[in-house]
Amino acid sequence: MDLSPTDAPDDATAAQALLICEHCDTVYHRRPLAKGEGAECARCGAVLERCRGMRANGLLALILTALVVFAQATLWPIVTLGLNGQYVDATLWDVIHTMWLDQSQVVAVLAALTLFVFPLCKIFALGWLLLYARSGRRAPGFRPLMVAMHHLGPWTMSEVFVLGALVSIVKAHLYFDVLPDPGIYAYAGLMLLITVFAGVDLSRLWDETREESP
Repeated sequence: MDLSPTDAPDDATAAQALLICEHCDTVYHRRPLAKGEGAECARCGAVLERCRGMRANGLLALILTALVVFAQATLWPIVTLGLNGQYVDATLWDVIHTMWLDQSQVVAVLAALTLFVFPLCKIFALGWLLLYARSGRRAPGFRPLMVAMHHLGPWTMSEVFVLGALVSIVKAHLYFDVLPDPGIYAYAGLMLLITVFAGVDLSRLWDETREESP
């Protein structure tokens, strides 16, 4: 049901029962959604909200899992190359360092940001927000972190790296003995976890948490 601006209640608690389309600013009454359901704007068709599904405790457990998998993905070798009986393995940072020495500094910096810095920042930011959200509170720095999470989303490219690495392994197999190492499997697991996080509607934290009184 659409509401005009004059129909919107002034009470802060009642205002939480409203849902505003971020694309066309149409206002709706929020209604409970069954599992798998979503609400769409009748005016522009944008997705307003999805079923909340997993709670803060479950998401926090996934965050801790993602942190462990991330450490494995960055510390374990990604691939081993063999030629004439000699084998060399390489971690993510070995690859980035090699690109830097090979006069590909821009690519090396982009790889470090999208494969290490941004995913790690996202994991820590989500963990910090969910740690407080478990008790219905807003974490210190809640607002800037929520904005940063919105902008960081497109820059975590673990899935692109995994697909590119698999293609490279297939092509390199024509010239070398190529053995996938545990690091590439850890990155595949991290890719799945990041995909799960991407499907979570974090905007619900605005409604499920409250500001602490000074």
